[in-house]
Amino acid sequence: MRVFLETDRLVLRRFTESDVDNLVELDGDPAVMRFLTGEPTPRSEIENEILPRILRDYRRGPAGRWAAHERSTGEFVGWLALQPPEDGAVAELELGYRLKASVWGRGYATEGSRALVRTAFTELGAQRVWAQTMAVNHASRRVMEKAGLRYVRTFHLHFDDPLPGTEHGEVEYELRRADWLAAGRRSR
Repeated sequence: MRVFLETDRLVLRRFTESDVDNLVELDGDPAVMRFLTGEPTPRSEIENEILPRILRDYRRGPAGRWAAHERSTGEFVGWLALQPPEDGAVAELELGYRLKASVWGRGYATEGSRALVRTAFTELGAQRVWAQTMAVNHASRRVMEKAGLRYVRTFHLHFDDPLPGTEHGEVEYELRRADWLAAGRRSR
């Protein structure tokens, strides 16, 4: 197991080809997918597109997506990410997280996100960490705020088959390295 990062309660490790079932279970929960696609991700898409892309990202650089496990039990609870753009550069990284509904409300997304933001600025050389979600996804927005990101804008995208709440738009949050340093977060 190639551990990327540990927090008080989580271990973030690289995904492997054997993680298909973990991702199928995670993306198969309608509650988890509510603000994403609204439906489960097909196993074939995970096997042939999603997991190969995650593994390919590891070859492009130090940023990517990591499987999250509870330290106390070893249970797979989802994933957290600092997603680079297609070129693999780390100047601007997209913060992301997707956790099993069974662990929602425990603060794992916030704990992992704070650790990833710190890593982005102290170890990866990022200048900006950003994230986005549906405007109506209040829980995700709260995680972004607790991780230190600030609201930037609301924008509207066109979807052929929009999810409930799409009419309220998407929101973007960000944290810039200079602001992170000015807030004294370096030691946290």
